[in-house]
Amino acid sequence: MSRASLPADDRTILVTGGAGYIGSHTAVALLERGHHVVIADNLANSSSQAVDAISRLTGKPLGFAQVDLTDLEATNDLFTSFPIDAVIHFAGLKAVGESVEHPLRYYRTNVLSMMNVLDAMATHEVFELVVSSSATVYGDPEMVPIPEDAPTGATNPYGRTKLMIEQMCGDLALTDPRWRITLLRYFNPAGAHPSGDLGEDPTGIPANLVPFVMQVAVGRRPQVQVFGTDYATPDGTGVRDYIHVIDLALGHVAALHRPDNGCKTYNLGTGTGASVLDVIRVAGHVSGVDIPYEVTERRAGDVAVSLADPTLANRELGWRADRTLEMVLRDAWRWQSRHPNGFND
Repeated sequence: MSRASLPADDRTILVTGGAGYIGSHTAVALLERGHHVVIADNLANSSSQAVDAISRLTGKPLGFAQVDLTDLEATNDLFTSFPIDAVIHFAGLKAVGESVEHPLRYYRTNVLSMMNVLDAMATHEVFELVVSSSATVYGDPEMVPIPEDAPTGATNPYGRTKLMIEQMCGDLALTDPRWRITLLRYFNPAGAHPSGDLGEDPTGIPANLVPFVMQVAVGRRPQVQVFGTDYATPDGTGVRDYIHVIDLALGHVAALHRPDNGCKTYNLGTGTGASVLDVIRVAGHVSGVDIPYEVTERRAGDVAVSLADPTLANRELGWRADRTLEMVLRDAWRWQSRHPNGFND
């Protein structure tokens, strides 16, 4: 089944963390395909302006609740307030470095919120769930591209919360055959909506390369730090699998049409790598800005190469990442150049 041939679907989907970067783009994709959408977000690291942008881009209404999902009573209230048919769960904290500094905050926020969502779903007999997981669960991979059955071994608290969530979902799915849980391990999301009206707006210093590079290109930061040029890669810098956020959003839509029950895991990535210097070079090309950078020491925990093997998602979900690195960076630049200060502009 191709993305273009996905059937019309008017179910109501709860998108937790839907005011965030990936959640907001997924909400747009859902609304464009006929779903009704309810967003639940505590706005701790997102903006209500993203919700407004979703409505403008789609011309469709959506529900919104500002709620802390670590509160079980408040989480249950969502399911009594809205006629929810399925859940896509993005809510949580996601910065690797911050998780090392504040591990308890990450375990409390990420694991407890997932527990409460699962608890509320079971109570209200909502059994379809798509979960935002991460390639960080693979740790330092033994093979690349990485298949879903590769050994897992997260090397930081953030990654370990994702592993715990995956294990929790797998255990729960065994208790009732009605559960349909899809765990999506994605690699390096980047880019923005092609309109330039919705994009990545990280709080504070960006933890990911592409938004950092774009903030340098737009003049918000002086230069990019390149953490190590002595990796066993063609140019010595780390190689990652950058997937356009639109392709990623469509992967979540495709997961909602998975025909079989149980708990299954899929990689979402392109299978193609780009180095740090590749990203800086292409970003300079699409922005027309000479992007300065300095080489510094490696960061602890960084791996040389991380690439997805997306074969399973291609075959079973009918999904494929089509957008190139240049398209990723061109759309990211369109967003950043129109909104130099993010949603504050």
